[in-house]
Order: sequence, then C-alpha cells, then structure tokens
Amino acid sequence: MTMPTNQYVEVRNGGYYVAGTRIGLDVLVYEFRRGVVADDMFRSYPSIGSLAKVYGTITFILEHPEEIEAYLAGQDRAYEEIKKRYPLPPEMIEQFDRAKTELSAKKV
Repeated sequence: MTMPTNQYVEVRNGGYYVAGTRIGLDVLVYEFRRGVVADDMFRSYPSIGSLAKVYGTITFILEHPEEIEAYLAGQDRAYEEIKKRYPLPPEMIEQFDRAKTELSAKKV
C-alpha cells in the first residue's frame, strides 16, 4: 500500500518525513499516540518550523490510518532486519524493545 504525501509529509530515502525536516513521520505518530499535544511536539522538535506544520502532519496521520499502520509495520520489519544484520548488546536491545512496547501499549 502506497501512502500519499502532501505539503506536510514527504517521501525521502525510502521513508516518510515531516516535509523539509529530518524528522520521521513515525516519530510524530508515536508522540501523538502517547497523547503528546501539538504545542509540546513543536517545542520538542522546533526544526519542524511551525505549529501549523505539526497540525498538518497530525491531520495527515488521522486521514490515512491504514497507510500509517502499514508504514509502521514496514518500519518494524526493517528494524528486525537491522537487528539481525547488526547485533547489538543485549542490554541495548532490551532498552529498545521496552520503549517500543511502551509506545505500542499507549496507542490511541
């Protein structure tokens, strides 16, 4: 499933990003699902450029739930592949997996 883009979200380097930034779309998806409000996202990621851009990205997320889920599943698969290719120390893997589990548990 291919996800569309708009003025707030772009495809680059095989991934989706907040347009004109290095911030992956998945970052804002997980922040949103954790209940972080737009103002706080903008404070955390000022390189987004404007609060309007944060709201535009959130709107994009809400308008494309199936595509977002497919994208996140693909990101998870890529993460698993990277873990296989480049093994990390067990304590680091535990930390990543714990954070991922906590984020998944807080889905909107």
